[in-house]
Amino acid sequence: MFCGKCYICESKEGISSFQIEHLKPHGGDGELKYDWNNLFWSCAHCNNSKNANHGPILDCSLVDVDNQIAFRKEGYFGKDEKYQFLPLGKSEEVSNTIALLQEVYYGSTPQKRMEAVNIRRALRDNLSRFKNLVRAYYEAEEFDKEDIRCAIRREVGKGAAFTAFKRWLLWDHRDTYGEVLEFCDLPQKQLLN
Repeated sequence: MFCGKCYICESKEGISSFQIEHLKPHGGDGELKYDWNNLFWSCAHCNNSKNANHGPILDCSLVDVDNQIAFRKEGYFGKDEKYQFLPLGKSEEVSNTIALLQEVYYGSTPQKRMEAVNIRRALRDNLSRFKNLVRAYYEAEEFDKEDIRCAIRREVGKGAAFTAFKRWLLWDHRDTYGEVLEFCDLPQKQLLN
């Protein structure tokens, strides 16, 4: 159901421990604690970051989070990079999800900051490979494009790591990468801009 990736940070690689996380904190309520629809796949870092402190958040099993929040990366070469989470809608769930994402990607304690560096490193490496794939598509001869097209489709699908960042990379550069946008629907709010 969660495609082997953490439902919060979307990482698949380099995570040492996956856990079952409760979307809605159960607070000892046995029914909520064991409700199948409240059990989400999470890495230990995100589960520990969320704890019972961030809620309610967007339910990724019911809504496309990247239609509610813009996932953007700015800057280059590590130290100048910044990951941004910008609201597209106004709701408590959107605000709380953004606060959680900020904590996950940047940490709130020395240990969580170190763990966040690892997630950002995995994200940076994954985005770099994705950008190279998109470049290869545009440089390829027509007869070679089908294989690359399939790989791009896989990378922006729900099962890939860091899908929201990849989709927003394409959406933000739709004038340049319009041909590959067919693989991911443009959010309604983005169409209005």
